[in-house]
This record gives sequence, structure tokens and C-alpha cells, in this order.
Amino acid sequence: MELLDVLAELARSGHLGPVENGAAWDQVTAALGEPWEVSVGKRRSWPRLFTYDDLELSVCRCQKVTLICLQTWRDVISLPAGLVGRDRFPGHPKYADVIASLDRAGCAWQPYTPLTFDDQCAIQATSSGVLFVFEIPDGEGPILNVVGPPPHQHECPATHTAP
Repeated sequence: MELLDVLAELARSGHLGPVENGAAWDQVTAALGEPWEVSVGKRRSWPRLFTYDDLELSVCRCQKVTLICLQTWRDVISLPAGLVGRDRFPGHPKYADVIASLDRAGCAWQPYTPLTFDDQCAIQATSSGVLFVFEIPDGEGPILNVVGPPPHQHECPATHTAP
């Protein structure tokens, strides 16, 4: 499987294997193993940010995945091998290649104007809402920077106390 296939599947379905917004955190770690936790400041409060190489996941205090972000701006993109069959992919996917891959997969998309300005453009898969954000370096065509579905909105039961 190539990176463009992974991106097309994410755009089509909104998830990568067990990794999807709203997924139970224990099911994700059972499938992929323990991730790295990214420390933000000195406090260990929720939500928390975890990473499986270039796949970043925000997890709510109720142990649900609330945000998925796949970083694609690096020279080599690393993912858990058990997730998509291999663990390393060449980075810097070009806009034209991403669009062609989505079209081959039959995944409809549209421009996403709220994140399109100056040196950046974005598209959104219409079926899943997955966003593809591209940077536009001076004198070059757009290069994919980050991909992810919209955040999981939920009423967290862990934040409510019984009356």
C-alpha cells in the first residue's frame, strides 16, 4: 500500500483501521500498542495528545479519540506498521497526486475555503469531511501538510457529576 492509497482510504471512510474519531482508546492501543504521549506544559490534564510517529491523536478524559491528525510535511512519513501494512512512506505528497488518487478511488472532494488563503489551500472529502491542507511554497505547487477528519464532538460523561 502506498501513502496515496492510505490517504484515499482515510478520505473515503474517515478512519484508518481502528483509528477513528469517537473510537475507544483501549481498542486503539490494543490494536496498535502503546503510543508516545506528547507533554504540553507541566500539567497532565485532559484532553491528552498521543502519537504513533506521524499519526497524532487527541484523547478525551472519557477515553475516546476526539481528533486525528496525520502529519505529511516531513521527508519520511512514519505510521504504525500494523495500521496499513508498512511503516514508512516518502513524504511531501503533491496536490495533483492527492487529487488524482482521490479521483481514482471515487472519493468526491471540494475546495475548503475557510483554510484557503495566501500560501495555503485546502480540500475536503465530501463523504467523510476529511480535510487535506496544503502549503504552497514560493514558486512551487501545493504540497500536502496535514490530513484529518473533523474533530469528534461529544458530551463527555467524565466531565459531568451526578446531582
